[in-house]
Amino acid sequence: MSDSDFPDADGSGGLREYDPEAEHAFPDERLNDVLAVVREDPEITALLDAQNVNPVTRKGYNDHGAKHVEIVRNRALRLYDLLKRGDVEFNGAADQGLDEADEPVIVALAATLHDIGHVVHRDEHAYWSIPLAADVLDRLLPEFYDTADAVRVKSEVLHAILCHHTEEKPLTREAGVIRVADGLDMERGRSRIPYERGGRGINTISSQAIESVTLRSGDDVPVLVEIRMRNAAGVYQVDNLLKEKLHESTLESDIRIVAVNVGSDDDQLVERIEL
Repeated sequence: MSDSDFPDADGSGGLREYDPEAEHAFPDERLNDVLAVVREDPEITALLDAQNVNPVTRKGYNDHGAKHVEIVRNRALRLYDLLKRGDVEFNGAADQGLDEADEPVIVALAATLHDIGHVVHRDEHAYWSIPLAADVLDRLLPEFYDTADAVRVKSEVLHAILCHHTEEKPLTREAGVIRVADGLDMERGRSRIPYERGGRGINTISSQAIESVTLRSGDDVPVLVEIRMRNAAGVYQVDNLLKEKLHESTLESDIRIVAVNVGSDDDQLVERIEL
């Protein structure tokens, strides 16, 4: 797969869209049917808008709304596709007796709904997301599944949502994909580490340091995450965000993260780090 399968959506290189017409390393028809409904669903659209009020308007944090969800969902599906191309076996759907075609559905739905708990509170938002997502899934899934399979898909989506930002360890690779993809929304001003408006602390400075994040096939691992930093402050993002997200994600041996400082010659305190 080349980057052309996930073309730049905004000209910045910061967002690569999932293309339902592209060739994928997984059965995508069911996913495409579900996504067509999800993207037009008025309740989901309203939740993605409302979930930004507490973190952004009231606490002054970075964006956690519709754009964040779009980035996470695109990168989760990109990550999932690369892992499938690398013959990584996923266990969430399989353990439930579901089809391979249900794996990307679980990934996409979890990515879409993972942050809706922010409408209750920023703090412990992953736990608040569970009952809210459950209500949405109870309404949505019967359109695509019988009762038994809807329950099984729902359980896997909720597991992935819970594990994206808590101490609970992912027990499936689908959940691991969501955990890692959430941390990949980290380019300039989009870090998952909260920053203060107008602040000069390490969170704020480092949040501006990441120039680009690219996912591609690795030479000896299924996924290579390449991060370009404008200055050495970006190390804080990589070491305090992605390292934690990758740890115990079930995907540690399948993903390599390489961060390179592309700043000026007098700003080479750190030239390259690799996880």
